[in-house]
Amino acid sequence: MHSRTFVHGFTAALTVALTLVGAQANAAPGSGDQLLAARVVTYDAGASAEFKAAVDRGAAIWNESVDAVELRPAAAGQRANIRILADNGWPRAMTTSLGNGTVYIGREAVNEGYNTVRISAHELGHILGLPDRKPGPCTSLMSGSSAGVSCTNPYPDAAEKAEVEGNFGAAPARPTAVARDAVIVD
Repeated sequence: MHSRTFVHGFTAALTVALTLVGAQANAAPGSGDQLLAARVVTYDAGASAEFKAAVDRGAAIWNESVDAVELRPAAAGQRANIRILADNGWPRAMTTSLGNGTVYIGREAVNEGYNTVRISAHELGHILGLPDRKPGPCTSLMSGSSAGVSCTNPYPDAAEKAEVEGNFGAAPARPTAVARDAVIVD
């Protein structure tokens, strides 16, 4: 009985410690031996001008769609992984590495009638490691402009979600042993 109380106490202490250091723990499917943390990728939409709400919605769509990565606005004074800018050209993303780079929300496509939330989610998809898939149907976020101006779907399809999960979920962010109920013999 004393041993079981010790193990439960240790588990509770570990949980509190992880919470205090800011770890976001998610149980890995089928694994009780490790805790996996979603990788946090920050973005700065301060220079996205009139597209800020669309950028925030595009990030929220990715957060609703995948578990292995979370897009968050950078805190004041924090260097962001992704800079998002508005300009008069065509939308584009320039990646420096997985989860890092610059996104341009170009007014040229917006002026032609393309949906700003779809543009934002599409360009963020590039930063998350996805290539263009043109031509493609409207159901594919990464089909981009090839789906036509009438396409307003800002959601990644199942294959796109799985690819991002694989890009960010392949290695545990922070493996930690989880205490199991055990009997300790004195």
